[in-house]
Amino acid sequence: MVLVAVLAVSTSSVHARTPTERPVGIVDQPCSPAAGVEPKASDPWLDRLLDPGEGREIETPDTSAANNPHPVEEERLHYDWAQLCRYRAENASLRRATGPRVVFMGDSITEFWKPAHPEFFGDNYVNRGISGQTTAQMLVRFRQDVISLKPAVVHILGGTNDIGGNGGPTTLDAIKNNIVTMVDLATANDIRVVLASIPPAGSFPWRPSILEPAQHIVELNEWMRRFAREKNLFYVDYHEPLADERDAMKQTFSNDGVHPNRDGYSVMEPLARHAIEQALASAEGATRTPPSKPSKNKR
Repeated sequence: MVLVAVLAVSTSSVHARTPTERPVGIVDQPCSPAAGVEPKASDPWLDRLLDPGEGREIETPDTSAANNPHPVEEERLHYDWAQLCRYRAENASLRRATGPRVVFMGDSITEFWKPAHPEFFGDNYVNRGISGQTTAQMLVRFRQDVISLKPAVVHILGGTNDIGGNGGPTTLDAIKNNIVTMVDLATANDIRVVLASIPPAGSFPWRPSILEPAQHIVELNEWMRRFAREKNLFYVDYHEPLADERDAMKQTFSNDGVHPNRDGYSVMEPLARHAIEQALASAEGATRTPPSKPSKNKR
């Protein structure tokens, strides 16, 4: 459950595989039955992460182990880098929504929201967060995990893992480009966008070598606010109510300084609902407004 993603794959392990170990190329079913496992609130580590009573007592990952991923993780990174298998079966079996559907697209901050407050997600609110993902990985699965579900609104929350180095070195412009492309895909498919700020973080437990990430988070959030205004998107600010005077996460809202605990999600939820309601009202208004008739040229 630790938010770690390393893209380097050992060449020796790749060469050691035989073609019979798993299907390759174009196949009818590329995903294993175990691909769609979701986090449970009963998981001891996750339960401690979400429990406001724990305080800052969550153990940090072994950074030496982070550079040597578990063989299962290494296999997944090699064969399913974007984790398209994670929600493939769930998408296929998704029930018809009782109203306008909203998809939450993101990383672990989105994924852990569901076990923290399962009642927040019902038939109409669909969680498509994956722990450890960068905006590049989110972009690759955007069509499958968002557009194909035909939502009225998408809530996009990503960027923490890009800044945290999960996909290797990057730039703020590269993160922005990924977000812009997700927005372009959504608007091209008549999906209203709620663009969410990155929650505050003063350091990353899994990547202590990254210094002062708070400044990059603030800079990226300010760009998102301006971008949302220019493109008539709906921006939701989680950073301000969760941040302390150093632009790190307030201790009462997180047990590791990055992920919200249940109290942190309780702060986020009314803000999310308000932005989503605005986006849904905008979509309904556009549906009710008849298209203007072209003016006739008088001769």
